[in-house]
Formats: sequence, structure tokens, C-alpha cells
Amino acid sequence: MKYLTSQLIPFARSQINGTQRRNARLLVQFLLLLSGMIVLYSVIFHLLMMAEGREYSWITGIYWTLTVMTTLGFGDITFHSDMGRAFSVVVLLSGMIFLLIVLPFTFIQFFYAPWMEAQHKARAPRKLPEGRHGHVLLTSYDPVSSYLIQRLESYGYDYAVIVSDIQEALRLYDLDIKVLYGAIDRPETYAAARASQALMVAATGNDRVNTNIAFTVREVAPDVPIVTTADEDASVDILHLAGSSYVLRLPELMGEANARRISGVDARSHPVGQFDQLLVAEATAAGTPLVGKTVADSRLREIAGVSVIGLWTRGKFEPAMRDTVIDANSVLLLAGTKEQLERYDELFCIYHVSDGQVIVIGGGRVGRATAQALERREVDYRIIEQDPARIRNPERYILGNAADVTTLERAGLENAPAIVITAHDDDTNIYLTLYCRRLRPDVQIISRATHERNVSTLHRAGADFVLSYASMGGSAILDFIQGEGVLTIAEGISICETAIPPSLAGKALRDTKIRDTGCNVVAIRAGETVMVNPDASVEIPPFGELIFVGSPEAEARFLATFGAKVVTRKPVKPIRAVPLRI
Repeated sequence: MKYLTSQLIPFARSQINGTQRRNARLLVQFLLLLSGMIVLYSVIFHLLMMAEGREYSWITGIYWTLTVMTTLGFGDITFHSDMGRAFSVVVLLSGMIFLLIVLPFTFIQFFYAPWMEAQHKARAPRKLPEGRHGHVLLTSYDPVSSYLIQRLESYGYDYAVIVSDIQEALRLYDLDIKVLYGAIDRPETYAAARASQALMVAATGNDRVNTNIAFTVREVAPDVPIVTTADEDASVDILHLAGSSYVLRLPELMGEANARRISGVDARSHPVGQFDQLLVAEATAAGTPLVGKTVADSRLREIAGVSVIGLWTRGKFEPAMRDTVIDANSVLLLAGTKEQLERYDELFCIYHVSDGQVIVIGGGRVGRATAQALERREVDYRIIEQDPARIRNPERYILGNAADVTTLERAGLENAPAIVITAHDDDTNIYLTLYCRRLRPDVQIISRATHERNVSTLHRAGADFVLSYASMGGSAILDFIQGEGVLTIAEGISICETAIPPSLAGKALRDTKIRDTGCNVVAIRAGETVMVNPDASVEIPPFGELIFVGSPEAEARFLATFGAKVVTRKPVKPIRAVPLRI
């Protein structure tokens, strides 16, 4: 009985719509019709039996009617007259139609199927359990959210994806995604999702939907942090007014990253983040004397005072070790003070300055953001766009199809130092990457990937760097969870601070072999004094903190080797350029 009740509750609680009400009326009408037929046949049975001189009870009449209509036909009660046998045929045929055909179809259509659908829908949770807290609420399942979920799981954060379509919710549920079924524009949904106890709410839909979500969440959870994405400049203020704590401009981030990766225009450092007096910057190595040297042989710490934290090569990041080789495709991740980075620029700004125009394929949001970043760097460019409505500046835009070689030649293909492919569709980007690599084997190609799964395919197609829209957005949201203003240096790479262990006190940096653990000391704090990128001959003080960069594995080796106790990961404030309109 308890099992039956538990199975019927979802059906009873399911929302009754117009179709369900109509089906219920039809089912009741059919049952009434069937009951009337049974009563009528029972009455006629009695009349015909009385005509044959026999008399039976009313229960017997109903019994005979049902045995004939269901074709059981026990044969214990039969008519002797032709009129009675003709009536039996009518009862038999009507029973076959109404009981054996119409009734099962009606039962399945109007009761069993809705009951199964209610059971199916009940699998998708509609409410998080009491006491749930510290979870991240996602309001859509898209490439950014998909990547973010992987990162949340790897870091041990709880999450739930709010889905308003029941079929999509069930699909994700079957994929072991933690979903919550409910309308994203209803306060009741966020109350059921325990939004007031959530660690954060992330909205990655379009600007108008995100505005509605932020405004709705604020009604239920006035203090919860809300991160929203924005496509348009004008939406930023509106999203803040709606209640968004942080508005993430992914096209702008993609554009800045694209511009920093271009190696054919200059070798200067480009700051991307700051921690106290320490700046984190990127610089391309192509065309400089650094190509072919190891990090130790480059002597950048001695001649410029900067530290090489790591290197990006064909989209992969590796921590800088002493024997790491710098090649023409490397983008150096540097750490130093403002003065040290200026000294680096003085040494390398003269190298590999190209007069060619960077070709940007695609005049959408990411393409325009890339052009804005290039303009801030005073780099000439041309945008290829085949939609006339997107042409902003005829002097900088080329109207045409990028798959046409004449269009590429008009954009300056022959002398272009780099081609940046920014289409939203990954298939198009793979197609154009293959084509451009065939036309210019020596050109640098930077491509965008919307889905993380296509990153490796774009590399195989010939892209030197692939920037993933999903990973960039997911990492930026994760940074907000870990601390507002945190900059993702690379996945698994962080700036850490630890008290100086006694085993290192009084030793010169060159004698400590800290770099052998995979960590790189970028600063030493002693009281109020911070020494950024100290020389290898500097003696480590007995009291204070070491600030270093490393992966989790390198941190573990550092702790095990030197007996350090406390490690604190430090936030790095991102440096954002002011967007220009073109």
C-alpha cells in the first residue's frame, strides 16, 4: 500500500494543464458509457430470459454480460431462441470493441501514459534538501557552465544547474549532472534551490535573461554573490542595477588574450595582473635572442630583474624550469616590478616589429574586442567580415568571405604576421585554420574554440594557439568563487605565500635549490619590506614570508623538502584595459 501511494503521489502532484483536464473528462465519459452499456445489456438479458420462461438474479445478469463482452464465454448460461443468440452476438461484438480495444487504449492514453510521464518527471529534483549551503547555482548548461562544472568537481565545490525544460533536465540528470528543475524567472525556484545559502549564483545566458535572473535572485537572496556574463557594453550597468555583483565580459577577455598571444608585432611585456608590487605579464619570444635558449641561459633575472614563471607553447602551459627551452612559439609569463618590466622592454622592444597587418577573421563580438586590443597596442589590423551590417569602419574592414583567397590577399595575407580566427562556430574555425595554414605555412594562427572538445582538433588543423571560450569563462567564474579579483595564471598554477622555514633561513637563494622543486621565488617579505625578484645571491632572512609560484605538485615538493608549514594562495588583481569603440 505504501508503495502504491508513493507511486501515485507524483501523478497527483503534477501540474494539471488543459490537455490533461480534457483527457480526464473523456476517460470519465467513456467509463460512464461503458457502465451504461453493461446495465442496459443486463436489463435486456432479463427480458429475453423471461421470454424463454427462465428467470435469473440481477447479479447473474451482470455476470453473463461481462463474460460475453470479455469473450470469456463460460457457456453455463445460454439463450435457446434466435433472438437471444442474436443479442449475444451484439453483446460480444460491442464488448470486443469497447473492452478489448477502446478501454486499453483509453486507459493507456488517459491514465497510464500521464502516470508514467509524472513518474519520469519526478526523477528531476525540484528542491534542494534542508541545510544545503556553500553550493554554486548555475542557471544554464552551456559550454562555459559545462567546463565550470568540471573545475568545481575537481576543487570539491558542490553545485546545481537550474533547468526550466523538463526534458533537458532529465537528459542532464541521466548524464549525472546535478540538476534542479524549475523556472529560472520564478523566486520560488531560487528559494527551493537555497539561493540564500549558496556560495554564488552564475548566469551565463544572454544579457536580457541574465538581467531577469539577477533581479529575481536578489528578491530571495539579497546578499549572495551573483556573477553574470554580458555581451554588450550597454548591458553592464543594467546588470549591476539588477543586482549582479560582477559582470564578466568574455568577448573582451578573449580579445585581450588574442592580442597578447600575437608574436609578429612586438616583443614587449604586457601586464595581465598585479599582486602587491609584483606585476604578472606576458611577452612573446619570437624574433628575439631568447629563442633556442633555456630559462637559465636567458639570464633574464640577472639582466632585467624579471622571473620567468612559465611558458605558453601552442596553447599549453608549462612551469619554467632551469632547463626549459624557449622556442619561437613561446609566450613567456613574467613576474617583476614595474621598473623591472620596463627594463625588459628596453632590451627586447626592438625585436621583431612587423609592418604587416594582423588579419582578424570575423567581425563579431570577439573579433571586435581583438581589434580593440590591437588598437590599444598601436598594431595595424584588418577585419574580414561577410555581413555588411557589421562593417563599422570601412578603412579597417574587408567585406568578403575569408575562404576566398582574394579576400585574404586584400586583407594583406602575404605580409600578415598573424591571423586571428574568431568565428562562433568551431567547424568554421577548423575549416579556416586548415585553409590559412595551407596558404601561409609560416604565419602565426590564433583560433577561438567555443567548445573545449575542439581545442585539440584546432591544434591539429594548424593553430599555434587556441583560446577556449568555455575554459576562459569557466576559469574567470571560478576565480570569483575563490576570491574577487583573482587572475587565472594557468590551470593548476598559483602564487603562494609561506612563512620562511628554518631550514632556509640565512641561505642564499642560489644555494637553496628551491627551483629543483618546481617552484620559483618571486618575492621575499620581511616586515613591511617586499623584495620583488630578489637576486640569487640574496640571503633569506630568518623571519618573514616567501612568495613563490608553482603547481600543486611543486608546492607539495617544496613543503616536503624544506619543512614549510603554512601555504596561502594569494589573489592577483587582474589588469583590464579600457575598451575602445571602433
